[in-house]
Amino acid sequence: MASATGSEIARLAIPAFLALIAEPLFLLADSAIVGHLGTAPLAGLGLASAVLLTAVNLFVFLAYGTTAVVARQVGAGSRLGAIEAGIDGGWLALLLGCASGGLVALAARPLCRGLGGSGEALEQAVTYLRIAAGGIPAMLVVLACTGVFRGLQDTRTPLIAATAGFGANAALNLALVYGLHLGIAGSAIGTVFAQWGMALGLILVLRSYAAAVDASWRPHLGRVLAAALGGIPLLVRTLALRGVLLLTTWAAAGLGEVPLAAHQVTATMWTFLAFALDAIAIAGQAITGKALGAGDAAGARMATTVMIRWGLWCGVALGAGTLALHRVLPVLFTSDPGLRATIAAGLVVAGLSQPLAAFVFVVDGVLIGAGDARWLAGAMTLTLAAYLPAVLIVRAWAPHTPPTTAMLWLWVGFSWFMLARAVPLWWRVRGDAWLVTGARR
Repeated sequence: MASATGSEIARLAIPAFLALIAEPLFLLADSAIVGHLGTAPLAGLGLASAVLLTAVNLFVFLAYGTTAVVARQVGAGSRLGAIEAGIDGGWLALLLGCASGGLVALAARPLCRGLGGSGEALEQAVTYLRIAAGGIPAMLVVLACTGVFRGLQDTRTPLIAATAGFGANAALNLALVYGLHLGIAGSAIGTVFAQWGMALGLILVLRSYAAAVDASWRPHLGRVLAAALGGIPLLVRTLALRGVLLLTTWAAAGLGEVPLAAHQVTATMWTFLAFALDAIAIAGQAITGKALGAGDAAGARMATTVMIRWGLWCGVALGAGTLALHRVLPVLFTSDPGLRATIAAGLVVAGLSQPLAAFVFVVDGVLIGAGDARWLAGAMTLTLAAYLPAVLIVRAWAPHTPPTTAMLWLWVGFSWFMLARAVPLWWRVRGDAWLVTGARR
Protein backbone atom coordinates (compact mmCIF):
# COMPACT_ATOMS: atom_id res chain seq x y z
CA MET A 1 0.00 0.00 0.00
CA ALA A 2 2.81 2.45 0.90
CA SER A 3 4.51 1.84 -2.44
CA ALA A 4 1.30 2.34 -4.41
CA THR A 5 0.56 5.46 -2.39
CA GLY A 6 4.03 6.84 -3.11
CA SER A 7 3.55 6.24 -6.83
CA GLU A 8 0.19 8.00 -6.80
CA ILE A 9 1.60 10.95 -4.85
CA ALA A 10 4.43 11.34 -7.36
CA ARG A 11 2.05 11.09 -10.34
CA LEU A 12 -0.03 13.96 -8.98
CA ALA A 13 2.60 16.00 -7.16
CA ILE A 14 5.27 16.36 -9.86
CA PRO A 15 3.03 18.00 -12.50
CA ALA A 16 1.30 19.96 -9.71
CA PHE A 17 4.68 21.26 -8.55
CA LEU A 18 5.59 22.47 -12.03
CA ALA A 19 2.16 24.11 -12.44
CA LEU A 20 2.14 25.68 -8.98
CA ILE A 21 5.47 27.41 -9.39
CA ALA A 22 4.12 29.21 -12.46
CA GLU A 23 2.33 31.80 -10.29
CA PRO A 24 5.41 32.78 -8.26
CA LEU A 25 7.43 32.61 -11.48
CA PHE A 26 5.07 35.26 -12.87
CA LEU A 27 5.98 37.45 -9.89
CA LEU A 28 9.65 36.53 -10.01
CA ALA A 29 9.79 37.46 -13.69
CA ASP A 30 7.94 40.71 -13.00
CA SER A 31 10.25 41.45 -10.03
CA ALA A 32 13.41 40.76 -12.04
CA ILE A 33 12.24 42.90 -14.98
CA VAL A 34 10.82 45.74 -12.87
CA GLY A 35 13.69 45.60 -10.36
CA HIS A 36 16.12 46.87 -12.96
CA LEU A 37 13.94 49.93 -13.48
CA GLY A 38 14.87 51.11 -9.96
CA THR A 39 14.07 50.73 -6.27
CA ALA A 40 10.82 52.74 -6.38
CA PRO A 41 9.21 50.60 -9.13
CA LEU A 42 10.24 47.42 -7.29
CA ALA A 43 8.82 48.73 -4.01
CA GLY A 44 5.64 49.72 -5.87
CA LEU A 45 5.38 46.25 -7.35
CA GLY A 46 5.63 44.88 -3.80
CA LEU A 47 2.65 46.95 -2.67
CA ALA A 48 0.57 46.19 -5.77
CA SER A 49 1.39 42.47 -5.62
CA ALA A 50 0.27 42.28 -1.99
CA VAL A 51 -3.12 43.76 -2.91
CA LEU A 52 -3.47 41.71 -6.10
CA LEU A 53 -2.58 38.40 -4.46
CA THR A 54 -4.98 39.16 -1.63
CA ALA A 55 -7.81 39.87 -4.06
CA VAL A 56 -7.17 36.57 -5.84
CA ASN A 57 -6.22 34.33 -2.93
CA LEU A 58 -9.30 35.32 -0.94
CA PHE A 59 -11.07 33.04 -3.38
CA VAL A 60 -8.58 30.20 -3.33
CA PHE A 61 -11.48 28.00 -2.20
CA LEU A 62 -12.42 28.00 -5.89
CA ALA A 63 -9.46 25.67 -6.39
CA TYR A 64 -9.20 23.95 -3.00
CA GLY A 65 -12.90 23.43 -2.34
CA THR A 66 -13.53 22.33 -5.92
CA THR A 67 -10.69 19.81 -5.72
CA ALA A 68 -12.15 18.24 -2.58
CA VAL A 69 -15.74 18.08 -3.88
CA VAL A 70 -14.76 16.77 -7.33
CA ALA A 71 -12.37 14.18 -5.86
CA ARG A 72 -15.07 12.87 -3.49
CA GLN A 73 -17.48 12.51 -6.43
CA VAL A 74 -14.80 10.62 -8.37
CA GLY A 75 -14.19 8.35 -5.38
CA ALA A 76 -17.92 7.70 -5.12
CA GLY A 77 -18.03 6.75 -8.82
CA SER A 78 -19.89 9.79 -10.23
CA ARG A 79 -17.78 11.45 -12.93
CA LEU A 80 -20.79 13.38 -14.23
CA GLY A 81 -21.43 14.82 -10.76
CA ALA A 82 -17.74 15.69 -10.45
CA ILE A 83 -17.61 17.66 -13.71
CA GLU A 84 -20.91 19.46 -13.13
CA ALA A 85 -19.68 20.51 -9.68
CA GLY A 86 -16.57 21.87 -11.37
CA ILE A 87 -18.58 23.82 -13.95
CA ASP A 88 -20.60 25.42 -11.16
CA GLY A 89 -17.34 26.51 -9.59
CA GLY A 90 -16.23 28.04 -12.88
CA TRP A 91 -19.34 30.22 -13.18
CA LEU A 92 -18.92 31.30 -9.58
CA ALA A 93 -15.29 32.22 -10.31
CA LEU A 94 -16.28 34.42 -13.25
CA LEU A 95 -18.89 36.29 -11.20
CA LEU A 96 -16.57 36.84 -8.26
CA GLY A 97 -13.69 37.80 -10.55
CA CYS A 98 -15.61 40.52 -12.36
CA ALA A 99 -16.85 42.02 -9.10
CA SER A 100 -13.50 41.93 -7.27
CA GLY A 101 -11.52 43.09 -10.34
CA GLY A 102 -13.71 46.17 -10.67
CA LEU A 103 -13.42 47.02 -6.98
CA VAL A 104 -9.62 46.67 -6.98
CA ALA A 105 -9.24 48.92 -10.02
CA LEU A 106 -11.44 51.61 -8.51
CA ALA A 107 -9.80 51.47 -5.07
CA ALA A 108 -6.19 50.99 -6.20
CA ARG A 109 -4.83 54.17 -4.60
CA PRO A 110 -6.43 53.87 -1.14
CA LEU A 111 -5.57 50.16 -1.02
CA CYS A 112 -1.88 50.77 -1.72
CA ARG A 113 -1.78 53.78 0.59
CA GLY A 114 -3.38 51.69 3.33
CA LEU A 115 -0.41 49.33 3.16
CA GLY A 116 1.93 52.22 3.90
CA GLY A 117 2.76 53.25 0.33
CA SER A 118 3.87 56.83 -0.29
CA GLY A 119 5.78 58.96 -2.77
CA GLU A 120 7.02 57.46 -6.03
CA ALA A 121 6.53 53.87 -4.80
CA LEU A 122 2.82 54.60 -4.32
CA GLU A 123 2.46 56.01 -7.84
CA GLN A 124 4.18 52.97 -9.34
CA ALA A 125 1.95 50.64 -7.32
CA VAL A 126 -1.26 52.37 -8.41
CA THR A 127 -0.25 52.25 -12.09
CA TYR A 128 0.48 48.53 -11.91
CA LEU A 129 -2.59 47.60 -9.87
CA ARG A 130 -5.17 49.44 -11.96
CA ILE A 131 -4.05 47.57 -15.07
CA ALA A 132 -3.44 44.20 -13.38
CA ALA A 133 -6.96 44.21 -11.92
CA GLY A 134 -8.20 43.37 -15.40
CA GLY A 135 -6.66 39.92 -15.03
CA ILE A 136 -8.44 39.04 -11.78
CA PRO A 137 -11.47 37.38 -13.46
CA ALA A 138 -9.10 35.24 -15.53
CA MET A 139 -7.05 34.32 -12.47
CA LEU A 140 -10.15 33.13 -10.60
CA VAL A 141 -11.34 31.09 -13.58
CA VAL A 142 -7.90 29.48 -13.71
CA LEU A 143 -8.22 28.63 -10.00
CA ALA A 144 -11.61 26.99 -10.50
CA CYS A 145 -10.61 25.02 -13.59
CA THR A 146 -7.41 23.89 -11.92
CA GLY A 147 -9.44 22.59 -8.98
CA VAL A 148 -11.62 20.56 -11.34
CA PHE A 149 -8.66 18.92 -13.06
CA ARG A 150 -6.93 18.16 -9.76
CA GLY A 151 -10.10 16.54 -8.42
CA LEU A 152 -10.25 14.44 -11.57
CA GLN A 153 -6.67 13.33 -10.75
CA ASP A 154 -5.37 15.25 -13.77
CA THR A 155 -2.52 17.61 -12.84
CA ARG A 156 -0.97 17.61 -16.32
CA THR A 157 -3.52 19.93 -17.95
CA PRO A 158 -2.88 22.75 -15.43
CA LEU A 159 0.84 22.17 -15.98
CA ILE A 160 0.54 22.75 -19.74
CA ALA A 161 -1.52 25.90 -19.18
CA ALA A 162 0.89 27.23 -16.55
CA THR A 163 3.96 26.59 -18.70
CA ALA A 164 2.44 28.36 -21.69
CA GLY A 165 1.25 31.21 -19.48
CA PHE A 166 4.66 31.75 -17.89
CA GLY A 167 6.43 31.77 -21.23
CA ALA A 168 3.96 34.26 -22.68
CA ASN A 169 4.17 36.45 -19.56
CA ALA A 170 7.97 36.68 -19.64
CA ALA A 171 8.10 37.40 -23.38
CA LEU A 172 5.35 40.03 -23.27
CA ASN A 173 6.82 41.78 -20.24
CA LEU A 174 10.27 42.04 -21.80
CA ALA A 175 8.80 43.37 -25.03
CA LEU A 176 6.48 45.88 -23.35
CA VAL A 177 8.77 47.09 -20.55
CA TYR A 178 12.04 47.35 -22.49
CA GLY A 179 11.00 47.11 -26.14
CA LEU A 180 8.16 49.65 -26.00
CA HIS A 181 9.51 51.39 -22.86
CA LEU A 182 6.17 51.21 -21.04
CA GLY A 183 7.78 50.77 -17.62
CA ILE A 184 5.82 49.09 -14.85
CA ALA A 185 2.60 49.48 -16.86
CA GLY A 186 4.06 47.20 -19.54
CA SER A 187 4.69 44.51 -16.94
CA ALA A 188 1.04 44.65 -15.83
CA ILE A 189 -0.29 44.55 -19.40
CA GLY A 190 1.80 41.52 -20.31
CA THR A 191 0.69 39.65 -17.21
CA VAL A 192 -3.00 40.34 -17.89
CA PHE A 193 -2.78 39.00 -21.45
CA ALA A 194 -0.99 35.86 -20.25
CA GLN A 195 -3.61 35.23 -17.55
CA TRP A 196 -6.52 35.48 -19.98
CA GLY A 197 -4.76 33.12 -22.36
CA MET A 198 -4.43 30.54 -19.60
CA ALA A 199 -8.09 30.89 -18.61
CA LEU A 200 -9.41 30.45 -22.15
CA GLY A 201 -7.20 27.41 -22.75
CA LEU A 202 -8.41 25.66 -19.59
CA ILE A 203 -12.05 26.41 -20.41
CA LEU A 204 -11.67 24.74 -23.80
CA VAL A 205 -10.26 21.59 -22.19
CA LEU A 206 -13.02 21.54 -19.57
CA ARG A 207 -15.62 21.77 -22.35
CA SER A 208 -14.22 18.58 -23.87
CA TYR A 209 -14.41 16.83 -20.47
CA ALA A 210 -18.02 17.96 -20.11
CA ALA A 211 -18.96 16.78 -23.61
CA ALA A 212 -17.55 13.30 -22.89
CA VAL A 213 -20.10 12.70 -20.09
CA ASP A 214 -22.87 14.90 -21.54
CA ALA A 215 -22.58 17.38 -18.66
CA SER A 216 -24.56 20.61 -18.92
CA TRP A 217 -22.45 23.74 -19.42
CA ARG A 218 -25.25 26.14 -18.46
CA PRO A 219 -25.08 27.72 -14.98
CA HIS A 220 -27.41 26.21 -12.37
CA LEU A 221 -28.24 29.01 -9.93
CA GLY A 222 -28.96 26.71 -7.00
CA ARG A 223 -25.73 24.75 -7.37
CA VAL A 224 -23.65 27.91 -7.92
CA LEU A 225 -25.14 29.34 -4.72
CA ALA A 226 -24.42 26.08 -2.89
CA ALA A 227 -20.80 26.24 -4.09
CA ALA A 228 -20.54 29.81 -2.78
CA LEU A 229 -21.97 28.89 0.63
CA GLY A 230 -19.76 25.80 0.84
CA GLY A 231 -16.72 27.98 0.28
CA ILE A 232 -17.39 30.33 3.20
CA PRO A 233 -15.28 28.43 5.79
CA LEU A 234 -12.32 28.30 3.41
CA LEU A 235 -12.88 31.99 2.68
CA VAL A 236 -12.63 32.73 6.42
CA ARG A 237 -9.44 30.67 6.61
CA THR A 238 -8.00 32.52 3.65
CA LEU A 239 -9.02 35.93 5.02
CA ALA A 240 -7.09 35.19 8.20
CA LEU A 241 -4.08 33.99 6.20
CA ARG A 242 -4.12 37.03 3.94
CA GLY A 243 -4.45 39.17 7.05
CA VAL A 244 -1.13 37.75 8.21
CA LEU A 245 0.54 38.45 4.87
CA LEU A 246 -0.86 41.97 4.63
CA LEU A 247 0.23 42.73 8.19
CA THR A 248 3.72 41.59 7.23
CA THR A 249 3.75 43.87 4.17
CA TRP A 250 2.42 46.73 6.33
CA ALA A 251 5.24 46.16 8.80
CA ALA A 252 7.78 46.07 5.94
CA ALA A 253 6.44 49.37 4.57
CA GLY A 254 7.06 50.96 7.97
CA LEU A 255 10.71 49.91 7.88
CA GLY A 256 11.57 52.09 4.87
CA GLU A 257 11.85 51.80 1.09
CA VAL A 258 14.86 49.45 1.08
CA PRO A 259 13.35 46.87 3.50
CA LEU A 260 10.03 47.09 1.62
CA ALA A 261 11.73 46.39 -1.71
CA ALA A 262 13.76 43.59 -0.10
CA HIS A 263 10.61 42.12 1.39
CA GLN A 264 8.98 42.05 -2.06
CA VAL A 265 11.79 39.86 -3.38
CA THR A 266 12.02 37.66 -0.27
CA ALA A 267 8.25 37.22 -0.09
CA THR A 268 8.17 36.29 -3.77
CA MET A 269 10.90 33.72 -3.19
CA TRP A 270 8.95 32.43 -0.19
CA THR A 271 5.87 32.09 -2.38
CA PHE A 272 7.92 30.16 -4.92
CA LEU A 273 9.15 27.76 -2.21
CA ALA A 274 5.67 27.51 -0.69
CA PHE A 275 4.11 26.51 -3.99
CA ALA A 276 6.86 23.98 -4.58
CA LEU A 277 6.01 22.39 -1.22
CA ASP A 278 2.31 22.84 -1.88
CA ALA A 279 2.57 20.32 -4.73
CA ILE A 280 2.45 17.55 -2.13
CA ALA A 281 -0.46 19.33 -0.44
CA ILE A 282 -2.32 19.36 -3.77
CA ALA A 283 -1.75 15.62 -4.07
CA GLY A 284 -3.02 15.40 -0.50
CA GLN A 285 -6.25 17.17 -1.42
CA ALA A 286 -6.93 14.91 -4.40
CA ILE A 287 -5.88 11.63 -2.75
CA THR A 288 -7.61 12.33 0.56
CA GLY A 289 -10.85 13.43 -1.10
CA LYS A 290 -10.92 10.40 -3.37
CA ALA A 291 -10.11 7.95 -0.56
CA LEU A 292 -12.74 9.36 1.81
CA GLY A 293 -15.29 9.53 -1.00
CA ALA A 294 -14.70 5.79 -1.51
CA GLY A 295 -15.03 5.14 2.24
CA ASP A 296 -11.34 4.30 2.74
CA ALA A 297 -10.38 6.17 5.95
CA ALA A 298 -7.41 3.87 6.63
CA GLY A 299 -6.00 4.55 3.18
CA ALA A 300 -6.40 8.30 3.71
CA ARG A 301 -4.41 8.16 6.97
CA MET A 302 -1.68 5.99 5.44
CA ALA A 303 -1.32 8.38 2.52
CA THR A 304 -1.13 11.31 4.96
CA THR A 305 1.79 9.71 6.81
CA VAL A 306 3.67 9.20 3.55
CA MET A 307 2.97 12.75 2.35
CA ILE A 308 4.15 14.34 5.60
CA ARG A 309 7.41 12.38 5.31
CA TRP A 310 7.86 13.48 1.71
CA GLY A 311 7.07 17.07 2.64
CA LEU A 312 9.66 17.22 5.40
CA TRP A 313 12.43 15.90 3.15
CA CYS A 314 11.48 18.38 0.43
CA GLY A 315 11.48 21.18 3.02
CA VAL A 316 14.98 20.26 4.11
CA ALA A 317 16.20 20.21 0.49
CA LEU A 318 14.59 23.54 -0.45
CA GLY A 319 15.82 25.17 2.75
CA ALA A 320 19.39 24.02 2.14
CA GLY A 321 19.24 25.30 -1.44
CA THR A 322 17.95 28.70 -0.30
CA LEU A 323 20.72 29.04 2.28
CA ALA A 324 23.35 28.08 -0.26
CA LEU A 325 22.10 30.70 -2.73
CA HIS A 326 21.05 33.47 -0.34
CA ARG A 327 23.82 35.79 -1.60
CA VAL A 328 23.47 34.77 -5.25
CA LEU A 329 19.71 35.20 -5.73
CA PRO A 330 19.59 38.94 -4.86
CA VAL A 331 21.88 39.65 -7.82
CA LEU A 332 19.01 38.68 -10.15
CA PHE A 333 16.82 41.46 -8.80
CA THR A 334 18.98 44.50 -8.13
CA SER A 335 22.42 46.03 -8.57
CA ASP A 336 22.18 47.99 -5.28
CA PRO A 337 24.64 46.41 -2.74
CA GLY A 338 22.61 47.55 0.28
CA LEU A 339 19.39 46.12 -1.14
CA ARG A 340 21.17 42.87 -2.02
CA ALA A 341 22.40 42.48 1.58
CA THR A 342 18.91 43.14 2.95
CA ILE A 343 17.35 40.56 0.65
CA ALA A 344 20.01 38.04 1.66
CA ALA A 345 19.16 38.54 5.34
CA GLY A 346 15.52 37.67 4.73
CA LEU A 347 16.42 34.63 2.64
CA VAL A 348 18.47 33.17 5.51
CA VAL A 349 15.43 33.06 7.79
CA ALA A 350 13.18 31.88 4.95
CA GLY A 351 15.55 28.99 4.22
CA LEU A 352 15.81 27.87 7.85
CA SER A 353 12.02 27.72 8.20
CA GLN A 354 11.31 25.52 5.14
CA PRO A 355 10.95 22.15 6.98
CA LEU A 356 8.38 23.71 9.32
CA ALA A 357 6.57 25.25 6.35
CA ALA A 358 6.52 21.88 4.58
CA PHE A 359 4.71 20.22 7.50
CA VAL A 360 2.17 23.05 7.64
CA PHE A 361 1.39 23.01 3.92
CA VAL A 362 1.03 19.23 3.64
CA VAL A 363 -1.28 18.83 6.65
CA ASP A 364 -3.32 21.85 5.58
CA GLY A 365 -3.80 20.26 2.15
CA VAL A 366 -4.84 16.93 3.64
CA LEU A 367 -7.47 18.58 5.85
CA ILE A 368 -8.80 20.63 2.93
CA GLY A 369 -9.13 17.44 0.91
CA ALA A 370 -11.01 15.91 3.83
CA GLY A 371 -13.45 18.82 3.81
CA ASP A 372 -12.39 19.93 7.30
CA ALA A 373 -12.83 23.59 6.35
CA ARG A 374 -14.70 24.77 9.46
CA TRP A 375 -11.94 23.59 11.77
CA LEU A 376 -9.30 25.16 9.51
CA ALA A 377 -11.17 28.48 9.58
CA GLY A 378 -11.20 28.56 13.38
CA ALA A 379 -7.56 27.48 13.71
CA MET A 380 -6.30 30.09 11.24
CA THR A 381 -8.25 32.85 12.97
CA LEU A 382 -6.61 31.97 16.30
CA THR A 383 -3.20 31.86 14.60
CA LEU A 384 -3.74 35.38 13.23
CA ALA A 385 -4.45 36.55 16.78
CA ALA A 386 -1.22 34.91 17.96
CA TYR A 387 0.79 36.64 15.22
CA LEU A 388 -0.55 40.14 15.82
CA PRO A 389 1.62 40.99 18.88
CA ALA A 390 4.78 39.83 17.07
CA VAL A 391 4.18 41.99 13.98
CA LEU A 392 3.30 45.02 16.10
CA ILE A 393 6.57 44.67 18.03
CA VAL A 394 8.55 44.48 14.77
CA ARG A 395 6.76 47.51 13.33
CA ALA A 396 7.43 49.56 16.47
CA TRP A 397 11.03 48.56 17.14
CA ALA A 398 12.72 47.48 13.90
CA PRO A 399 12.58 50.88 12.07
CA HIS A 400 15.29 52.06 14.47
CA THR A 401 17.70 49.33 13.34
CA PRO A 402 19.81 48.93 10.14
CA PRO A 403 17.87 47.57 7.13
CA THR A 404 19.44 44.08 7.30
CA THR A 405 18.62 43.77 11.03
CA ALA A 406 15.08 45.01 10.46
CA MET A 407 14.64 42.44 7.70
CA LEU A 408 15.89 39.64 9.96
CA TRP A 409 13.41 40.51 12.69
CA LEU A 410 10.54 40.88 10.23
CA TRP A 411 11.11 37.34 8.97
CA VAL A 412 11.74 35.90 12.44
CA GLY A 413 8.30 37.25 13.33
CA PHE A 414 6.82 35.59 10.25
CA SER A 415 8.45 32.29 11.25
CA TRP A 416 6.68 32.59 14.60
CA PHE A 417 3.41 32.64 12.66
CA MET A 418 4.35 29.39 10.91
CA LEU A 419 5.12 27.73 14.25
CA ALA A 420 1.83 28.94 15.72
CA ARG A 421 0.07 27.47 12.68
CA ALA A 422 1.88 24.11 12.86
CA VAL A 423 0.93 23.22 16.45
CA PRO A 424 -2.88 23.01 16.01
CA LEU A 425 -2.49 21.27 12.64
CA TRP A 426 -0.32 18.58 14.29
CA TRP A 427 -2.94 18.11 17.02
CA ARG A 428 -5.81 17.83 14.52
CA VAL A 429 -4.21 15.35 12.13
CA ARG A 430 -3.32 13.01 15.02
CA GLY A 431 -7.01 12.50 15.78
CA ASP A 432 -9.85 10.93 13.78
CA ALA A 433 -12.44 13.73 13.62
CA TRP A 434 -11.38 14.74 10.09
CA LEU A 435 -11.76 11.21 8.66
CA VAL A 436 -15.38 11.58 7.47
CA THR A 437 -16.30 9.32 4.55
CA GLY A 438 -18.87 9.74 1.77
CA ALA A 439 -19.37 11.67 -1.47
CA ARG A 440 -19.80 15.05 0.28
CA ARG A 441 -18.46 16.45 3.52
